Amino acid sequence: MLEQTVKSFPTSATPTFYFQLVVRAPRIAPLVQPGQFAHVRILPLKDALLRRPFSIYQVNGESFSILYKAVGKGTDVLSRMRAGDKLNAMGPLGHGFTVPKPGGEIPLLIAGGYGMAAMFFLAQRSPQKGIVFVGGRRRVDILCEKEFQALGWDVRVTTEDGSHGAKGLVTEPLTIELRRNKANRKLFACGPTPMLNAVAKIAEGFNVPAEISTDEHMCCGVGVCLTCVIPVKVGDAWEYQRTCTEGPVFDSRHVVWEVVR
Repeated sequence: MLEQTVKSFPTSATPTFYFQLVVRAPRIAPLVQPGQFAHVRILPLKDALLRRPFSIYQVNGESFSILYKAVGKGTDVLSRMRAGDKLNAMGPLGHGFTVPKPGGEIPLLIAGGYGMAAMFFLAQRSPQKGIVFVGGRRRVDILCEKEFQALGWDVRVTTEDGSHGAKGLVTEPLTIELRRNKANRKLFACGPTPMLNAVAKIAEGFNVPAEISTDEHMCCGVGVCLTCVIPVKVGDAWEYQRTCTEGPVFDSRHVVWEVVR
């Protein structure tokens, strides 16, 4: 837990809605693995008791960055922070993704909306290039497209309103790709729960492995309060596991989707 120096600025593609926050955190940044998160307390927000979890978007030396959308009081305050301001962060927290190995399975990344942040860090760390399927409601919700391309990944975009890329859901081009070639593929997904459920069903249908990063409300972030639990298969039964410690990344085959809220 450290007091961090931060700077906040709009992303060039979406100056109105999404922001990138760069945090100098020499005791956190070098330890971060793809899929892990930081639990942030916004110091100017004196009346806020709970921290806010953010997926790690990038790591550069002693700094890490997050992408976020100003949707409420906390993120609105965060968006107005400037270089030299301080915040309080815990991290890195959670169980992250398995980074693909050179010459191993071809990674297919599926990112919905804000899930692109966690997916980008995985793509950045992966020595094995693959395909990134990014989706959102509108063009403004498509993040990191050029950044993924700069890493050498094949990027396929869908928007629900057809304002950018193909019109439809992000899972549609994924299904087309797996019908074309499902051999030696592995799926990695981060986004809204309905999208994760759909990806899990697709993975099961094509018999390909998949890791999904769940999105649940969190309070403590360290496994004490049990607010963020989801049902996970254990043997012939299931139990609740904490997305802040056992997750947020799970094998999609182990999640009991019919019980997930």
